[in-house]
Amino acid sequence: MPKGYWVSVYPTIDDPERLDVYNELAGLAVTAAGGQVLASVGGRVDAHEAGIAERVVLIEFDSFEQAVAARASAAYQKALAELPDGFERDFRIVEGLD
Repeated sequence: MPKGYWVSVYPTIDDPERLDVYNELAGLAVTAAGGQVLASVGGRVDAHEAGIAERVVLIEFDSFEQAVAARASAAYQKALAELPDGFERDFRIVEGLD
């Protein structure tokens, strides 16, 4: 069964401390849902074309369905409610090839 992945790119982060509560709650939600962080804040990025060399987060789940369910979970919805106003990110859930 193909794995599922959360891919998040944050175009700009003016005040990273404003994400502390979200990061804590999101981390708990991801762990509870069986997710594993593969790449995160502080990792090196070599961006090309329209790529943005800002924060990139990659999280792996055992399946696409598990990744979708984790995003819909009450625990993750609580984390989302803590994102600061005006905050922008590009978030996707993608299915692995196998």
